[in-house]
Amino acid sequence: MKADKRERALQIVLVVLGLAIAGANIYPLVTALVAGLRPTGGTTAPMFWTIYATLGVFLVLAARNPSAHRSLIAYAAWSSVAHTAVMALMATQLPTKRGELLAGVAVTGLSAVLLFVFARSSARSEGAVPV
Repeated sequence: MKADKRERALQIVLVVLGLAIAGANIYPLVTALVAGLRPTGGTTAPMFWTIYATLGVFLVLAARNPSAHRSLIAYAAWSSVAHTAVMALMATQLPTKRGELLAGVAVTGLSAVLLFVFARSSARSEGAVPV
């Protein structure tokens, strides 16, 4: 019974985060493509958005059977930690961008914490190796 609730909570976290990550990255990608990419606008952001949008879609798909997708969930959690660390460092070095970077730190850090907490509790209830 308790394991079912933990599994269900993890599924909800995966769907919510997956949809949020996909939506937050598909929107700027589509708007950038519709507006027309400019040579001076940089080429890194659209590539970044496609990678994260894809991750979001796969997190939603992983919600069907989280125990079968433990490595994807671990990747999402640890890549969020790495991304959070880089944004935090950039916030100290770029005072003009500090506000938006710290907002990103909060959102991405929260995503990592949610994935760690719910994936770990679900793994413990299944007897699997935690994330």
